[in-house]
Amino acid sequence: MSLKQFLQFKLSQKLSPQQIQLMKLIQLPTQAFEQRLKQELEENPALDTGKESETSEDSFDEFDNSEETYDDNETIEADDINIDEYLSDDEIPEYRTQANNYSADDDDKSVPYAAGTSFTQHLINQLNTFRLTDQEEEIAYFLVGSVDESGYIRRSLSDITDDLAFTQNVYTTEEEVEKVLGVVHQLDPAGVGARNLQECLSIQLHRKEQHPDVELATTIIDNGFEQFTKKHYKKLMQKFNINEEQLKDAIEEIERLNPKPGGSYAGNNKIVEHIVPDFAIKIVDGELELTLNGRNAPELHVSREYNNMLKGYKETKDKSKAQKDAVMFIKQKLDAAKWFIEAVRQRQQTLFVTMSAIMHYQKEYFLTGDERNLRPMILKDIADEIEMDVSTISRVANSKYVDTPYGTKLIKEFFSESMTNDQGEEVSTREIKKILETVIDEESKKKPLTDEALSKILKEKGYPIARRTVAKYREQLDIPVARLRKEL
Repeated sequence: MSLKQFLQFKLSQKLSPQQIQLMKLIQLPTQAFEQRLKQELEENPALDTGKESETSEDSFDEFDNSEETYDDNETIEADDINIDEYLSDDEIPEYRTQANNYSADDDDKSVPYAAGTSFTQHLINQLNTFRLTDQEEEIAYFLVGSVDESGYIRRSLSDITDDLAFTQNVYTTEEEVEKVLGVVHQLDPAGVGARNLQECLSIQLHRKEQHPDVELATTIIDNGFEQFTKKHYKKLMQKFNINEEQLKDAIEEIERLNPKPGGSYAGNNKIVEHIVPDFAIKIVDGELELTLNGRNAPELHVSREYNNMLKGYKETKDKSKAQKDAVMFIKQKLDAAKWFIEAVRQRQQTLFVTMSAIMHYQKEYFLTGDERNLRPMILKDIADEIEMDVSTISRVANSKYVDTPYGTKLIKEFFSESMTNDQGEEVSTREIKKILETVIDEESKKKPLTDEALSKILKEKGYPIARRTVAKYREQLDIPVARLRKEL
């Protein structure tokens, strides 16, 4: 065996910790950024927020961009610190000024929250009105605790029986659990505790006032559910010996039912996500006006207390070791505070420049709101225009929302691939999807168009798209196949 020694040269690019942190800040939407800001204020006492007296003679000025790296074993003496670099007589530091691009949005500071009785507690309160043995009550509570946010129990009775034994020390049988489940099925909203959609609809129909249409609807759900879901209407009419009018009335009864009974309860435990737009676009005198949510532009400055600490250290003639250790701590916190202030400023600038480029690229859409006016646009288009990295554009587009005259939109929705129409022009795939959606909306629901027929219509409109591409776009739009769009 022989040993060989050789040199290998490799060119690699590594991001500094500060650059990585900046990328993470850029990715954060408004609410998450506010949480990150709150965390930084709590962890760094040298960082302060809010308005500061502009008559201060001891504000901190320029951000020191020089990076200092030290080995773990390297000792830094407090006397090596140039205190004057941290002290300045400027009245208003540059990083405290705010650009005119950012609106105050003072009314947008509060975040609404939900309160009230939880969905689970709502069900338990109803259980207390039933006469149950101690064991039945424990089983009922466990079943209610297994109800998901849609109102279903999606676990098998055998699994529930095993869990009752292992976690609650309740030894029972599947028959007893099913019996108690019947009690849960009597709770409101109707259909809660069902194990599948068929059972959910059946529970609701059995609790309705009985008349011929409801009775037929119940029979269809209990005995012809598969044909109903596949819209095999002729088979249903033959199976139950009914005419089209009777079937239509029964289906109308079914369509009035709630397929997700849990979702209708206002006090549901589900956390409601409140979208706070990061940008706002308005049309003023026929021109587009962009603003960045003011919550992304906080007033930050370095704590005056830390300023006074440094002044005191500078003026002290006999410096003790404890004072030197303290000033080293102060320096670290000051560096972190000034870096964070600069990172927030860079984040604001990056967000505004990126969204401004997107707004001007899609000017026709923002002026009209017509998705057919969306131009084909990929991340590289914007990256090249503002000379930034594609990954930076992606971070802005994937997590930010913009308030437009046509609703609040996720920015990445404005990006789309392109294809060439029959006139050789590049058009957005979003435009094609919108046209496809319009064609399907206008079709006869008694005889819905197949993907092949849709493909032919789009070709007639100047968009040569294959049937499989139509199927792909239809699925992306959450539109079912022709057979499932059929109505009586």
